[in-house]
Amino acid sequence: MALGFQQGWYRWLSFETLAAQRQALGAFVDSHFVASLAVYVGLYVVVVALSIPGATIMTLAGGLLYGWILGGAATVVAATAGSVVIFLIARSSLGAGLAKKAGGVAERMAEGFRQNALSYMLFLRLVPVFPFWLVNLAPALLGVPLATYVIGTFFGIIPGTLAFTFVGAGLDSVIDAQTAARAACLERAGATPADCPFSFELSSIVTPELLAALVLLGAVALIPVFLKKRVGAGRLANDGKDKA
Repeated sequence: MALGFQQGWYRWLSFETLAAQRQALGAFVDSHFVASLAVYVGLYVVVVALSIPGATIMTLAGGLLYGWILGGAATVVAATAGSVVIFLIARSSLGAGLAKKAGGVAERMAEGFRQNALSYMLFLRLVPVFPFWLVNLAPALLGVPLATYVIGTFFGIIPGTLAFTFVGAGLDSVIDAQTAARAACLERAGATPADCPFSFELSSIVTPELLAALVLLGAVALIPVFLKKRVGAGRLANDGKDKA
């Protein structure tokens, strides 16, 4: 992550870059479809593995360039692979530095993983309670099995990913409108490119309805945890009655 910031790579992962390079990217995809898809997946893995800001823009780009279904599928695979890379790094000798980065926040997740690791993993992926990079690190630091981590990550990120690639698939009209507005702005006397930036707010994507849907799915994922607690409480009560 520090390397990404130091080199300024994250600056390329912006709506401005996507809008400016849309035609070139589209032409490359048309000419080299399979190769371009492989490059997209590879770059996404690196972005996630290094915790470089910009995964959301890449997800939108996947929908724009490949359609929401193929773009969504490629993104889910890439994001899962990148998450596995950082999971394995955290389990290695390099994990000490990453543990410091996670701080004490990871410990707050320990109880949830202890109750039902898979359900809690699904919940964390579905509902953006914690940053994505932290949810990548914490399970490794807390001893969650790799298989549980992979399954929870893969299925947990599907709803949100498809929602973002669906939005990305419709970005052409947004980019056209922004390009026209920017061109009109630049025609004003004394206007510079810095005065006329592309304007795109992620809040226009992360609507209350989308958040509500993800929270509902997250609540469903936690049902096994609640059932386990209830069954456990019932057993304790019955044991108390038997002893009495």
